[in-house]
Amino acid sequence: MPASGKLVASARTLGHKTANGFLALTHNGFALLGLAVAISALILISRPDLRLAGATELREWLDTRLPVVAETIIEEAPASEIVVASDRATAVNPTSLPKDQAAVAFWLSKKYRVAPEPIAALVSEAYALGKANKLDPTLILAIMAIESSFNPFAQSSVGAQGLMQVMTKVHTDKYESFGGRHAAFDPVTNLKVGVKVLKECIARAGSIEGGLRYYVGAANLPSDGGYAAKVLAEHQRMRQGAGLGASTLVATKPAAPKAVESTTVSHSEQVTVAGSSL
Repeated sequence: MPASGKLVASARTLGHKTANGFLALTHNGFALLGLAVAISALILISRPDLRLAGATELREWLDTRLPVVAETIIEEAPASEIVVASDRATAVNPTSLPKDQAAVAFWLSKKYRVAPEPIAALVSEAYALGKANKLDPTLILAIMAIESSFNPFAQSSVGAQGLMQVMTKVHTDKYESFGGRHAAFDPVTNLKVGVKVLKECIARAGSIEGGLRYYVGAANLPSDGGYAAKVLAEHQRMRQGAGLGASTLVATKPAAPKAVESTTVSHSEQVTVAGSSL
């Protein structure tokens, strides 16, 4: 056999031996690893104290590691994508509002025992919506007070939800542009939808008091259980308590109620308990 042939044969033999040795080493390594894992499992099963110590060590390591990871993510995220809790909160400084709005916010905060900052945000939104819809903003706030006492998570036994106690199942379409029916529990969204329903009710009835009867679902009933009177009385107290003067609304007696389909009934419970939030 020529010398070159011997060299190739030797190299081939060496390659085979090396490969076989590597396979044997790997096989034995995995076998040893499996044996170590099995032994460790048996030890941990028989020694609860070791399990507890290991879990404690792991938890402490994770506790020290997670803040570092979170800080790294925040540092790497674009500034426009970072949202802190205060940015999501429905709250503003009452002193930053116009004088009349601030007075209403502080009066409501004191009477209903809620923080002035979220109330101030709702007052500001009510004034903006009132101007856009040609409605008295203090009337909107009075409805909110009677319906939910400013509890954004309120729900009646018939399914009226949120600050304005809108029947979410009936008015699901009005929440579509806000992301769906769960938006009923967002204070500002519920306020916007409630004002839209109120405006439709007043337009249908032709008067404020008549609109309130529609709003509470009593348009085709002989009585609204005093709901409209309670809203208008709270509206008057609010204006006087905040130093805004007497209400300009005239509580005229509406004409005989028109028939209304059940799908337009929008709010709280039946009229026998409609004003129970007082």
